[in-house]
Amino acid sequence: MRVKKYIVGYLVLLIGVLLCAAGSAFTQGNPNLSKGQTVYVPAYSHIYTGNRQIPSLLTVTLSIRNIDIAHTVKIISVNYYNTKGKLLKKYQPSPIFLNPLESIRYVVDYDDKTGGSGANFIVEWQSKDSMNPPIIESIMIGSRSSFTSRGQALIPLK
Repeated sequence: MRVKKYIVGYLVLLIGVLLCAAGSAFTQGNPNLSKGQTVYVPAYSHIYTGNRQIPSLLTVTLSIRNIDIAHTVKIISVNYYNTKGKLLKKYQPSPIFLNPLESIRYVVDYDDKTGGSGANFIVEWQSKDSMNPPIIESIMIGSRSSFTSRGQALIPLK
């Protein structure tokens, strides 16, 4: 009987500690919210197939989706770079705004091989308020395959 009391006491103590820890986590706010980011997005204008590394061309679509239901996102820039890191094109020369749940796309044509197999986009976005970061991804489609690459937020230099 005495062992049961100790077990019940330990369970009550454990539940109390867990509830306190959970409560303090909620008061700190959501660490995933952001007021802006610079995002690296892999893009492949072609991939290699077979033993002879034959290039297979792909159409690349960059998709930016404002998934926040309450806040507008400002797209500052969308720049496309080749495998060597050379800027090829500024897709968004001036800022635009995406309303809540609005999306935009940018397309690299199927026959545009200038990006190479290591091409990428750098997307910069901002918001007045902390918000759910937009989903930024590239979709590659060719005659043999299709796949996606999700963007990765870069850590700002200090």
